[in-house]
Amino acid sequence: MPNSLQFAFFGSSLVSAYWNGAATYYRGIIRALAERGHRITFFEPDAFDRQRHRDGPDPAWARVVVYPSVNEDGVRRALEDARHMDVVIKCSGVGVFDQLLESAVLDVRTNENLVLFWDVDAPATLDRIHNNPADPFLRQIPRYDMILTYGGGRQVVEAYQTLGARSCVPIYNALDPLTHFPAPHDPGFEGHLAFLGNRLPDREARVEEFFLRAAEARPNHRFVLGGNGWDDKPMPPNVRYVGHVYTRDHNSLNSTVRAVLNINRRSMAEYGFSPPTRIFEAAGAAACIITDQWNGIEAFLEPDREVLIARNGGEVAAHLDSLSPESARRIGLAAQRRILADHTYAHRASQLETVLGGSVEMFAS
Repeated sequence: MPNSLQFAFFGSSLVSAYWNGAATYYRGIIRALAERGHRITFFEPDAFDRQRHRDGPDPAWARVVVYPSVNEDGVRRALEDARHMDVVIKCSGVGVFDQLLESAVLDVRTNENLVLFWDVDAPATLDRIHNNPADPFLRQIPRYDMILTYGGGRQVVEAYQTLGARSCVPIYNALDPLTHFPAPHDPGFEGHLAFLGNRLPDREARVEEFFLRAAEARPNHRFVLGGNGWDDKPMPPNVRYVGHVYTRDHNSLNSTVRAVLNINRRSMAEYGFSPPTRIFEAAGAAACIITDQWNGIEAFLEPDREVLIARNGGEVAAHLDSLSPESARRIGLAAQRRILADHTYAHRASQLETVLGGSVEMFAS
């Protein structure tokens, strides 16, 4: 494999996590690739007010190209810019001109590059295709050199293979220890349990069950809710809504509360093997994690020792009853050790190099 490859990513946003849950994933993978000597350009649309809610300046480890989203001209110029690069990647959920990109990105393929589809929400994509057999993306799947996903396990791999994918490989979420780590206590995030996530249709009912129901059952406990879209949601009086939490403040939140709750969206829980970024962020800060139950959690953290599992809001409340500051600290440190040993983005970047190795050698020889 060449020592340095040029990657082109077409994704939602690298510089803003505003209504963009994939930001942490992109940053972790891309920074790790850059540290291994690769050069990355990330193409993102100026859309959804994300540029006004940036988390900081452009990173030193990637070139960011923001193209206008008012018409197709911007995305087509970006595609021409990417044509000379070694690995061109269309990520799912860009949010602007997705259907155009799914097709047009294949037109930049040459005899000297690879074109990949990287699905950062495989359950949603697969459900979309199954619900609409006329979806144009169905015809594109066999044309990609490879499908990568950020989760889903064997069920997702087999589903993509059935749809004609040449190859499908999960590249799971992970931890970037340079960005997620223990932080000083922040009184603004004090509480017994925190949940951080945007309000989405297939998540809301699960937030009601696992978070709001637990809050109702434990009126003497303090609960902290962060994320976009919850402003008009009825909540028990012991829930404090803090709105959008910038990624720079995630460490403080995770390091301050007694426990951090993970709630997978319904589709991801059903497919399994889909650990979201918040699990790794929280583990990096040595937070005690309580998660809803889903198939595959054991591949990442050991239940009862490194993570607590709950099947409903009642079990979340029961965990809080038995969770002392000392036991929460013990579980959080165990999770941090496990993730640092097995699940960092350096591990994922190495895996990606291995996965790409054979194909890259073919066009490099």
